[in-house]
Amino acid sequence: MTQLLISEVAPRDGLQSIKSIMPTAAKCRWIAALADAGLKEIEVASFVPARLLPQMADAAELVRFARGIPDLHVACLAPNLKGAQAAFEAGAHKVTMPVSVSEAHSLANVRKTHAQIIEEVRQVVELRNRLYPGVAIEAGLSTAFGCTLAGAISDDEVMRIAETVARCGVDEVGLSDTSGYANPTQIRRLFRRLQQELGDKAGGAHLHNTMGLGLANVVAALEVDVKTFDSSQAGIGGCPYAPGATGNIVTEDLVFMLEAMGYDTGIDLDKLLAARDILAGALPDETLYGYTAAAGIPKNFSPRAKA
Repeated sequence: MTQLLISEVAPRDGLQSIKSIMPTAAKCRWIAALADAGLKEIEVASFVPARLLPQMADAAELVRFARGIPDLHVACLAPNLKGAQAAFEAGAHKVTMPVSVSEAHSLANVRKTHAQIIEEVRQVVELRNRLYPGVAIEAGLSTAFGCTLAGAISDDEVMRIAETVARCGVDEVGLSDTSGYANPTQIRRLFRRLQQELGDKAGGAHLHNTMGLGLANVVAALEVDVKTFDSSQAGIGGCPYAPGATGNIVTEDLVFMLEAMGYDTGIDLDKLLAARDILAGALPDETLYGYTAAAGIPKNFSPRAKA
């Protein structure tokens, strides 16, 4: 039976776009509940200046807390060398660096040109190799399927950036549909090419749901053997520097679909919905999304019924 990895990104990607500050204690309860539901990888925070993103001021504390949860792979995001070093020191198992294929988005998001962010990636890999050899580094290629600022993105440009960061020594290169504009044909084509050109360094899919095609894009990615998917509980999130982009695909809906299709996610859907209650209680004024939570789990639902 094929087992997939669902990487929960709501504590980072979800909360970064929410104005209400979720208390650290509530974040810890939520992360623990997500892990108890069976999520094996959680992106708990982003190492950015607190003055720019107060929601992430407790990043190091969250990494240290999550490191205490047995068998949990603790991930975080770092946009530069300083952030990566802080993540390494806090004890993250995996650090993702966002590398925008659209230079316009890169300038808006991290204030760096392609040349500058690629040099930053090289420095982070060098630091990891020298002092923190056990930490995985992923380059997440933002706006790989289109950009609200720059428009269409060519496959050749995606591959050029992917090959460049791979040569820098990152462990994997994932593709992000930051604007939520991707369609299944595009997903199949680009991931197939990524796999052909990068081999074992070809990573997973980070999909937003702006146009309602998120789950359709998951199915397309499965067809070309993608096995890792980022998702966000309750579909919270988005990208502050991709105007109009909405949140990630909803973890609960993704788990329901995959389990019904016969895939092993290792996630208990009832416990996952219970973790959602912690989020709702901590952020009562925020809108939460998801068809599974609204409809409820069908009484005749049996995980992997079609396996």
